[in-house]
Amino acid sequence: MTQANPSESATQLTPADFVQRVLRARVYDVAIETPLERAPNLSSRLGNTVWLKREDLQPVFSFKLRGAYNKMVALGPAELARGVIAASAGNHAQGVALAAQTLGCRAVIVMPVTTPEVKVQAVAARGAEVVLHGDTYDAACAEALRLAAESGLSFIHPFDDPDVIAGQGTIALELVRQCSQPPDVVYVAVGGGGLIAGVGSVLKSVWPQVEVVGVEPVDADAMTRSLQLGERVRLEQVGLFADGVAVREVGELTFALARQTVDAMVTVDTDAICAAIKDVFGDTRSILEPAGALAIAGLKADVERRGLAGKQLVAIACGANMNFDRLRFVAERTEISEDREAMLAVEIPEQPGSLRRFCTLLGDRNLTEFSYRLADTSRAHIFVGVQTSGSRDELALIADVRAAGFPCLDLSNDELAKLHLRHMVGGRLPARAGEGAGAGRELLYRFEFPERPGALMRFLTSLHPNWNISIFHYRNHGADVGRIVVGVQVPPAEMDDWQTFLDGLGYRYVDETSNPAYTLFLGDVASGVAVG
Repeated sequence: MTQANPSESATQLTPADFVQRVLRARVYDVAIETPLERAPNLSSRLGNTVWLKREDLQPVFSFKLRGAYNKMVALGPAELARGVIAASAGNHAQGVALAAQTLGCRAVIVMPVTTPEVKVQAVAARGAEVVLHGDTYDAACAEALRLAAESGLSFIHPFDDPDVIAGQGTIALELVRQCSQPPDVVYVAVGGGGLIAGVGSVLKSVWPQVEVVGVEPVDADAMTRSLQLGERVRLEQVGLFADGVAVREVGELTFALARQTVDAMVTVDTDAICAAIKDVFGDTRSILEPAGALAIAGLKADVERRGLAGKQLVAIACGANMNFDRLRFVAERTEISEDREAMLAVEIPEQPGSLRRFCTLLGDRNLTEFSYRLADTSRAHIFVGVQTSGSRDELALIADVRAAGFPCLDLSNDELAKLHLRHMVGGRLPARAGEGAGAGRELLYRFEFPERPGALMRFLTSLHPNWNISIFHYRNHGADVGRIVVGVQVPPAEMDDWQTFLDGLGYRYVDETSNPAYTLFLGDVASGVAVG
């Protein structure tokens, strides 16, 4: 069986050693040389020339087939006869499946149960056997290694293998040929590190002056932390929105190469990734997956952070296996990320004409949300979403509202408001509800769990039957993570039991009981706070 980890000697290979491997790599039996295209709209807006390396145009809509095929074509006849196995959230799986189809060998792919359906179907369509196991890549990888040992299949690592890295490095060889002059910066998405290790090795050997910048999600930043500490860091948990880079620990070999070739790392949040997807669509009419748009999001963040201007910037658009259902989430979050939507909580006096006076301040701006709720006999609260032309317009609107005598709270960056409250503003728990039964005050928590069959039911059945649920909101965002906001009344004597429940549930949770947006719109009247 092929080993899952590189040998000690392999981890000591230099970038120059890898250039030789890249030059010998066999990828074009299955891959195409993808174009390097200028992004005119993005270039104009950023004041730099932005180029996109279109790996999303590969036959499996991702760069991953390069490394997978280069590894598999090097296997001996006996190994190919037994077959191969891989663990992947999708893109590496499709690369292995296509390579196996081309080489005529059996392929078994272990995928997390959170993998988007479009990727599962694409792998099965290539003739591979799909096994769904675990909520994360790590769980799927452990199962793949167990099955490999049990059946004698050759394990094809998604990133930490010299042949896989060399296959990905062929992207940089194409860049060298396609660029009329060396670019100033090349941005590369980072998961396990295979792509940046291969690309960085070639670029630093041929064009040492070119900056290589890696990009990770803020909630899956294993390479960033590892490079900062000088040793590999294993994350306790990773975000799943950019599932293609949801890796808890980078590879030994990829980390060793990254230390020699990566100039800087940039981290971006979910909203920035969503905005990058829209940017690429605007220039190419193609829809990248979150991991595929990561480099573009990092490019934008780096331009803003360093004030780059007049530079030649290349971003590798590395994948386009997007679940269609996820598009609504992307579109919704993009507006806020690009300062095109402001979400405000406004307090108005409960007097005739107050609502009309407030609406006049909005001018001709389009509304995206508008929820009105009576707070008491003297005041009312409004939750309003307003389309704006940018941060200056938003600040001007807030200033106008406050100048008119209406206290106003900006909720545009409040995660609870963006995910849940905008869809459920209105109801309040009566101030003395449940006190006679000793129900306790209302607690509000957000929970995140892998979007898989039975997960929601598991959560519900885990709750103590004596705890009164006063708020429950769940919305399917078309993503890999399900989100719930729950209001629950726990008797004071059972608070230890509540904490035990939280600790044993195994889901990420956030206590939102003190969140001002909750207090304004959902909390009991007695706990209300003033806006402003």
